[in-house]
Amino acid sequence: MARSFRSRLLGLALLPGLPRECALLLPGCSSVHTFGMRFCLEIRFLDERGEVIRRESRVSAGRMLREPGAAAVLEWRSER
Repeated sequence: MARSFRSRLLGLALLPGLPRECALLLPGCSSVHTFGMRFCLEIRFLDERGEVIRRESRVSAGRMLREPGAAAVLEWRSER
């Protein structure tokens, strides 16, 4: 879970990889970037109940995504 400014800013960027069973939750978040990513991401924007309101698959590096109604974002490494 990313709570500090630094952990939210960096997220999964610059990591060489991520185990399949790991994900990052960004509470209180409605936008993400993929600058510095070395792998594609699965991204889910969640509402205040934790329900998925938007799905983005195989998001590559150098992108910015925003979902104004989101209360959190969940992201993990895409399968190849």
